[in-house]
Formats: sequence, C-alpha cells, structure tokens
Amino acid sequence: MSKTFDRFASIAFLLIGLLFVIESRSISQSAYGSSVGPNIFPLALGIILILLSIRLLFETMKYPHVSGTKEPIQYVKFLIIFISAAVYAAVLEPVGYVISTFIFLLIAFQTMERGKWISTILIAGAFSFGVYYFFAEFLGGSLPGFPEF
Repeated sequence: MSKTFDRFASIAFLLIGLLFVIESRSISQSAYGSSVGPNIFPLALGIILILLSIRLLFETMKYPHVSGTKEPIQYVKFLIIFISAAVYAAVLEPVGYVISTFIFLLIAFQTMERGKWISTILIAGAFSFGVYYFFAEFLGGSLPGFPEF
C-alpha cells in the first residue's frame, strides 16, 4: 500500500471507530432475554477499530521511503468481497449466523489467497462456531441460529 493512502485510511477508520463508540452509548444497555445488551457489540467494535487505526497510523511513520514502486489496485478482489459482504448482511437472518459467516469467510479467504482449502475451512469453521458459542452461550446474547426447515 502507499504511505499516503494508509495514513488517510487510518485517520478515517479512527473517526469511524469514534463514531461507533459515541453512537453505541445511545443504544439501550439491556435487551429482553439477553444478559448482553445491544450496545456491547458496536462499542467493542469501535474500540477495536480505534486501536487498529492507531496502530496503522504509527506503522505508517516507519515506512521506508520508496519511490517508483506501485502495486496495482485490485478492483476485482474488492468487488468480490464487497458483494459477498452485502449478500452476507442480507442472508444473515434467514440462513443464520454460523452458516452465513462460514460461507462469507470462505469466500473472503479464498479471494485474498487462493488455495489452502483445509486451513481456510478450519479457520472459518472455528471462527463461526467459536464466536457463536462465545456470544450466544457464554455471554447469553442472541444471534440468529440455524435455519429452520
């Protein structure tokens, strides 16, 4: 990536993270049938986004100055992941969290790096089931389960 793009992206993501944290404070802190309120997820995501953007900003300070080497912008990969994210958001409720997240991660991982199917399946499966178990069972929250046939 370019140093300028990374710097602007880190500042933009820092502002988005701050917006997440600020707006999550206005969401109610409890939900019916759940010990974890709806404000926890956006708050945590905002904090994570802030921390990662600060790290990216500091890493851009360490970039060596290299001129003349440009990586091509990969529009096709971006479009594949963007469209699969939109489809993921659309099918999350009817298909369920575990299945839709697993399929989205498979598509995203294979788009970024072709091959390595075994590790892709293991990581996507572990993440999907792990997050579902942690949030729904351990924290007592609610996520869309499996589809009912």
